[in-house]
Amino acid sequence: MSNLSDIGFPVRSEQDVNEMIMLVVNHVSEVRCPNGFYLKFSDSSGAEIWLQGNYDQELIGFNPHFSGKSRRTISLTQAIGRDSSDLDGGFHAWANPTEENTASGEYPFVFNVPDFRAVQLDEFPKTVELQLTAFASNDFKLFANEADYENTQDGELKYASKSFVPSGLFAFNENEAVDLSLVHPIGILSGEIKNFELKTNSLTNEKFYHFLVETAGGEIDVVADANLIKEEPQTGSVVSGQFWLSGKIL
Repeated sequence: MSNLSDIGFPVRSEQDVNEMIMLVVNHVSEVRCPNGFYLKFSDSSGAEIWLQGNYDQELIGFNPHFSGKSRRTISLTQAIGRDSSDLDGGFHAWANPTEENTASGEYPFVFNVPDFRAVQLDEFPKTVELQLTAFASNDFKLFANEADYENTQDGELKYASKSFVPSGLFAFNENEAVDLSLVHPIGILSGEIKNFELKTNSLTNEKFYHFLVETAGGEIDVVADANLIKEEPQTGSVVSGQFWLSGKIL
């Protein structure tokens, strides 16, 4: 499984990726930004592909996103550029910042932004509204209810049914300076399904699930390849796993 298959683009090779790009490039709108431009593909299912181009009209990268229903208040504390592309990047942020200290909050985390260079911010911290999508990986689990989830928490380290762990920040020792460009936009989370829908990517006719999930820090949109879902989900079911995080600042 991949982030792309979570929104209906089942790619397994570099050739598949190239074919996906050739498919979406005929259905894009241009977003200009410093250092180049983005070509945005937006599907009726909510699936998005953001192609990246430079001033020489060359494609230099891309990122997937899903335009979901989640809304949460966060405080951005630092912009994070990436070596992978001039147009790649994201932010370090705090969930649910306090009015007294907007450079702190419930927990820190890092997320990718598909239109990173189009977001013009001059000073930090900055309190914003965020739509946040979590892309499922192979360790995705679905539990019928909170009790079923709690019954699996038999190790020394137990997570609540609504929890968020910024695992992308854990690669560094507490006392060493953190190079945020090396931090991964991932998190371990669990949460309760508020509503869900089996979506169809209209370009590929592939199915994927969208869950609106209540977790620590607020709502989050979870997308998952339909092949990851072994049982019929229900409102009130619990999802858990490690997820790649992509956010849009509203």
